Amino acid sequence: MSAPVSHPGSTESPPHRQHGPRIRARLQRAGDVVRAYLGLTKTRIIEQLLVVTVPAMVLAERGIPSVWLIIATLVGGAMAAASAHALNCVVDADIDAVMKRTARRPLAKGQVPARHALIFGLVLGALSSLWLGLTTNWLAAALSVAAIAFYVLVYTLLLKRRTSQNIVWGGAAGCMPVVIGWAAVTGTVEWPALVMFGVIFFWTPPHFWALAMRYKEDYAAAGVPMLPVVATPVRVSARIVAYSWVMGLWTLLLLPATSWIYALVAVAGGGWFVFKAHRLHAGVRAGREVVPMRLFHLSNIYLCGLFAAIAVDAAIGLPVLGRPF
Repeated sequence: MSAPVSHPGSTESPPHRQHGPRIRARLQRAGDVVRAYLGLTKTRIIEQLLVVTVPAMVLAERGIPSVWLIIATLVGGAMAAASAHALNCVVDADIDAVMKRTARRPLAKGQVPARHALIFGLVLGALSSLWLGLTTNWLAAALSVAAIAFYVLVYTLLLKRRTSQNIVWGGAAGCMPVVIGWAAVTGTVEWPALVMFGVIFFWTPPHFWALAMRYKEDYAAAGVPMLPVVATPVRVSARIVAYSWVMGLWTLLLLPATSWIYALVAVAGGGWFVFKAHRLHAGVRAGREVVPMRLFHLSNIYLCGLFAAIAVDAAIGLPVLGRPF
């Protein structure tokens, strides 16, 4: 059989040149789908949740837990958080489309069908609990299920659109990673885990209300009664000051289980945070233009620094200020 002859002036491209653009287009579409599903999980928030999990595990161990246990807990915790966030996106798709801050989320842009996102979230939740149960213990698995259920059913469905206290009580779901981390190491939930839970619980309102002050119009347009929408700026900043004081004092409850390293960071960091909260409140009361996002960003740095101090303190193993637990 003779080989095909290429005639001069022919416009037909070789087969490999014809398939190349198609393959690139398919890869591009596949990449878009992966990015859309990752967008449902709110990866930046997951990173913050995992940052507090490891210090809780180190404190529970009073040293460095096994690498496998840390990895297993972080993988399970990440899947649980991703599940909660994906289900949250399904419920909140209507208000996400209205708010400028969230308008680029996958469901708001129609990049993922709601039914697919629902299945994705439910499957992730089931996998996270099964993974944690098989690789750590069933208490940690049960706590992860409780966190998902609380975030979706209590915060998103019940509180978020009905009360200005939504983030106060709904924020409890974001406190669960420290308890899950502690349970993964010890198989129990002891008082230091509850203290760390409380630190994040009281940290959440100043953190989120500072963000909500910046995006007040967004929440108002979506009909979400965040505190800055329904209260005066002075009242909001006063609440931020109050919760900042409670948070700073609450961190001191962990002193009996830590050494001077944590004590120094807790006192200095808490004092600085309270000072910044008071400064925000003073500016609001004086009618000056304030930048609440500065406190929001500071709150992220503060929480990461505080929990890094917990991890370093426990890993070094200096004598604790109180009796060993």
